[in-house]
Amino acid sequence: MINKILRVVTVLPGILFVVIGVGWVVDPASAATGVGMPLLEGVGRSTQIGDLGSFFLTMGLLILVGVTTLERVWFYPPMMLLGLAAIFRIVSWLVHGAALAGSMIAVEVIVTALLYVSTIRLCEKRSE
Repeated sequence: MINKILRVVTVLPGILFVVIGVGWVVDPASAATGVGMPLLEGVGRSTQIGDLGSFFLTMGLLILVGVTTLERVWFYPPMMLLGLAAIFRIVSWLVHGAALAGSMIAVEVIVTALLYVSTIRLCEKRSE
């Protein structure tokens, strides 16, 4: 029963990240506002839409593939992306004068932990 609940809870950020990734293609101005940034101009806009859209879409799809196949290898890339994003946000605050994005860091850390727990609980029988 706990694994079924964990599976459902793990699917939710996967779906959310897919929606955010698609949002970067469909409505980039809203997507940018959603992550606290203006929509850039010129090549910056291309980079912003391409990089952030692919970042979120890839993370979401990998989580969904992981939950579907129950193979832990699919969870590692989104764990790395989210964990490193949290670390880089902290570095940007400490070293480069950025505002501390505490709520974003919290989400990244919580989802990373959720994915880690999923690799242990949901994929335990697959690893043998």
